[in-house]
Amino acid sequence: MNKLGKKADVFANNLREHVKLSPKISETVKGKLSLGARVLQMGGIEKVFITLFNVSEKERLIKASQCYLSTTVGPIAGILFISTQNIAFCSERSLKLSCPNGESIRFHYKVLIPLTRIDSASESKNMKKPSQKYLQIVTVDNFEFWFMGFLNYQKTLKHLQQAISQAQMKK
Repeated sequence: MNKLGKKADVFANNLREHVKLSPKISETVKGKLSLGARVLQMGGIEKVFITLFNVSEKERLIKASQCYLSTTVGPIAGILFISTQNIAFCSERSLKLSCPNGESIRFHYKVLIPLTRIDSASESKNMKKPSQKYLQIVTVDNFEFWFMGFLNYQKTLKHLQQAISQAQMKK
């Protein structure tokens, strides 16, 4: 019972950290509802992954985790997909961009990193708030990606490390 209570406490803390990263709770709720509707419409999270990133049917999704991608304009809520060949992120809501001609376009922020292009994946904590945990992914060409606000940080980290090590063994 004590172990179950500890797990529930960790999950509640992770949920609190996840929601705190959003500028508005109402926007977070809208994003989660929109994401849930899209997953149901498309027939599951794996079909969402295949459709969003146009990957081959033989590529298998290992884990999908809700999180935030740190950007220069602030954290972007979305899903981190870990597959047998790639790490991918897609924002849960579309972003609006103003064009020079005065029009605006909406798009989903997407990142796709082949596992073979990842140099390292490491865990990190905020020194002032140890409950805030981050995943740093560095590519072979020195691009850094910071993910945070996971609902289940340890599981995501474990699956990420396993996927990277299996891809490196296949090289």
